[in-house]
Amino acid sequence: MTEKKDPPYFMYFPGNYRWSAAFINMLSSGPYGGSEIGELHKIGSRLKGKAPDDDEAWFDACAAVADGVRAYADQFAQKKHRFAAAHAYQRAANYYHMAERFRTPKDEKALSIYQKGIDCFHAFIKHTDYRIEIVEVPYVDGSLPGYFVHAQNSTQEKNPCVVYFDGLDVTKEIQFMRGVPDLIKRGISVLIMDGPGTGEAIRLRGKYLRYDYEVAGSACIDYLEKRKDVVADKIGIVAISLGGYYAPRCAAMDERYAACIAWGAQWDYYQTWKGRIEAQFKTSLSVPGHHINWILGTNTLEDSLKALEPFKLDGVMQKMKCPFLLVHGAEDEQIPLADAQKQFDACGSKDKTLRVYTAEEGGSQHCQRDYLTLVVADMWNWFEEKLVRSK
Repeated sequence: MTEKKDPPYFMYFPGNYRWSAAFINMLSSGPYGGSEIGELHKIGSRLKGKAPDDDEAWFDACAAVADGVRAYADQFAQKKHRFAAAHAYQRAANYYHMAERFRTPKDEKALSIYQKGIDCFHAFIKHTDYRIEIVEVPYVDGSLPGYFVHAQNSTQEKNPCVVYFDGLDVTKEIQFMRGVPDLIKRGISVLIMDGPGTGEAIRLRGKYLRYDYEVAGSACIDYLEKRKDVVADKIGIVAISLGGYYAPRCAAMDERYAACIAWGAQWDYYQTWKGRIEAQFKTSLSVPGHHINWILGTNTLEDSLKALEPFKLDGVMQKMKCPFLLVHGAEDEQIPLADAQKQFDACGSKDKTLRVYTAEEGGSQHCQRDYLTLVVADMWNWFEEKLVRSK
């Protein structure tokens, strides 16, 4: 019998990958306004000694702290201290959505907390000095919700733009706190989206995850081409985690994309979930296993596996022509480094880069949650080179 080794990194909740990963996700969002260490300490204190599968405790702890932060925000807003209010509303939005992420099915209690997160983020938009529009992108049978964040430090009437999709289990509100304030400083606008299967799109509109994600990706390009403040031939795309499937598929299938970043590799998502199911979910997962049924709109794991069969990048990556950057952690427990190499090798672009983060430098965990500022700097510098400085 093989002896189980301790992970090569610190865990906030020993033996509990999911909670530890989520806690680090909140912690690492601090530089972008998403968290405060004192508030996280309150969450951690409430969870001390709780069972690893007590997701009700996680929900209650994060929601309670979010309520407290929102109360501060309301006080600041009432006294017309807009910037203090904006920062507190932003953090509250993050905590509300991190509270709700493990709760499936999405019952009334879950959706109520989720909506509080939306409301707090909209209050943040109202009070902040970032220029953020709440937008609707025309899409099959309706539209997809998003935020258009205007570029800073530019005197141009039109600026490059990056479409920013999330992954398996994130929301557009959380995504803002994963580097957007730094990207816009480079004179690049950002369209942050809840695509099919994520955020508002699935919770409030019933739009399930689909393998042909380019339908959503091309809808975003169609929308941006109609805006008078976007350079139409300087539109990039980035997506995180499962977004390492979304973004490359969109860029490979729609040549209007000028640059693509996969923030975390994907290769054969069917095989990924087949292994997880065979292991009875006793593996490193960012969400409960049954989450996959919910986002696909299936009733059983067998149905989910059937639906996941076309979620493969072989035959897709070869079609990519635009510049491509793939970033991955050497110790990623969710997606092996071997998948990153397969994805990179298959890419048809003549301008492609694979950046692997090691434990020694930091950023070796899934999607660099353990050194977010480093990967954000690398990725946004790359976008600046491809979308702003290139002719």
